[in-house]
Amino acid sequence: MDGATDGGILAGIPEGFAPRHAGGPFLEPIGPVFRRPEDAGARFGIRIERRHCNNQAVAHGGMLATIADIVLGIGGAEQAGTPGHFVTISLVTDYLAPAPLGAWLECHPVLLRRTSRMMFVEGRFTADGVIVLRASGVFALPRPKG
Repeated sequence: MDGATDGGILAGIPEGFAPRHAGGPFLEPIGPVFRRPEDAGARFGIRIERRHCNNQAVAHGGMLATIADIVLGIGGAEQAGTPGHFVTISLVTDYLAPAPLGAWLECHPVLLRRTSRMMFVEGRFTADGVIVLRASGVFALPRPKG
């Protein structure tokens, strides 16, 4: 049964996306974030629900920044081939348009550069195909064991 017809957590989620739990207890009220593997790195998404919105029925900027932090970090770490946790050093967000209630928010993060200790990642987030957020982040990578 596909996500559009099962009536559960995958109802209204585009084909190929599966829940990707991350971020510990802080993100439980926001997520799950969904992930779809692709050749050039995973694509991430979330359906904008009432709990994500401000009084104008659009995604709250803080919620969008939180999702950007998680998506850029996870996507960048996957592309960098780095297991383990990452720590956010810097996150820059540019809000370009509102992400309305009910929209599918999606991003394909891009790893720009990886050093032995850091990664630089950017992403454009679309809501039902309209670019609503541009974000870039710098993340510390775990120290090599040994």
